[in-house]
Amino acid sequence: MNETKSVIADDARPRLPRGVRLMRNEAQGGWVVLAPERVFKADAIAAEIIKRCTGETTFAAIVDDLAGAFSAPRDRIVADATALLRGLADKRLLEL
Repeated sequence: MNETKSVIADDARPRLPRGVRLMRNEAQGGWVVLAPERVFKADAIAAEIIKRCTGETTFAAIVDDLAGAFSAPRDRIVADATALLRGLADKRLLEL
């Protein structure tokens, strides 16, 4: 994979596109990402990242918020959030 493609710019403002939403769904046993005719289960960590993808907050601010909230190393948060958000973007479940 091209390394530069996997990087998300600090000033990117990730957001869920129209018709896609994150919901708590007890029938599914937790969080799900709902899209037209598709449902993806999201674990608690993925849900925390996705909740912050409002289109108003930059990627750098999301990472800083998560690092502070979970007392985790920033570089680890960057790697995990990048992998998740790139995967969602590839499935057209997120706009970067």
